[in-house]
Amino acid sequence: MRAVLVVNPQATATTAGGRDVLAHALASQVKLDVVETDYRGHAMAVARSAARDGIDLVVAHGGDGTVNEVVNGLLADGPEGAPRLGVVPGGSANVFARALGLPRDPVEATHRLLQAVERDTSRRVGLGQADGRWFTFNSGLGWDADVVAGVDRRRGKRAGQVLYLRTAVASYLHPPLGRCELTVQYPGGEPVNVRCAFVSNTDPWTYLGNRAVHLNSDTSFDTGLGLFALRSMPLPTVLNQARQALRANGRHRGKRLVRHDDLPIVRIDAPEPVNFQVDGDLVGQRTSVEFISVPSALTVFV
Repeated sequence: MRAVLVVNPQATATTAGGRDVLAHALASQVKLDVVETDYRGHAMAVARSAARDGIDLVVAHGGDGTVNEVVNGLLADGPEGAPRLGVVPGGSANVFARALGLPRDPVEATHRLLQAVERDTSRRVGLGQADGRWFTFNSGLGWDADVVAGVDRRRGKRAGQVLYLRTAVASYLHPPLGRCELTVQYPGGEPVNVRCAFVSNTDPWTYLGNRAVHLNSDTSFDTGLGLFALRSMPLPTVLNQARQALRANGRHRGKRLVRHDDLPIVRIDAPEPVNFQVDGDLVGQRTSVEFISVPSALTVFV
């Protein structure tokens, strides 16, 4: 088996020592090349080349941004015949890896990956597509993307949960692009106007440290997309939904809430450009995005 290990040395929990241990362990079972990324988009380019060269396995060692780039590279020419994916968490949230049930500790995750390769233990997972970009766990327009944009501007700082919370509060109180009305459309429903909209490919939507944040608890890698939107955002409503999101069962209620699971497609339109994010990575600004569920898009070693 030929494999490529893609390492983001700037990720929160990656170290040179950890990289060497991972590389040595993998090299004992596969024919391995190691690539360290040094610019945005590098992981995507490496994974795309690996797919076109017929590599069997690409391992992403970094945070969710690294995983997203690798996935987009692997599927650049479509899901058919794409290499299998391995993930060794190295970021601060590691939402995709944790949703798969993988250990957060890189050493434990490496051991788990080696066992999976040896036993050929893998699973197919469904993914989402938004404006031509694959996403593994979530995407959205508006408030969540504003938070991502705010954190992105502080790229030199460690992107921990305190920074995300502070940026979320600041973006709620002072939306950087204003808070225009969004129009959401989905099969079987009338268009609805909302003030924020989140699209999930699995549950949890994200994590705050060890606390899972649930928006669509019935959404998984084996279902369609989840939609969570609010018609309006007065502070009591936002606080109430935040409280419900941190519950273990994540069951949301509220008269301003629009929530659906297992949707094949969601369309969101805005009257003016708003921030757009996929898997916690700012893509840019859009006035219209279609989010599409693609079942069994990728094979992942677990």
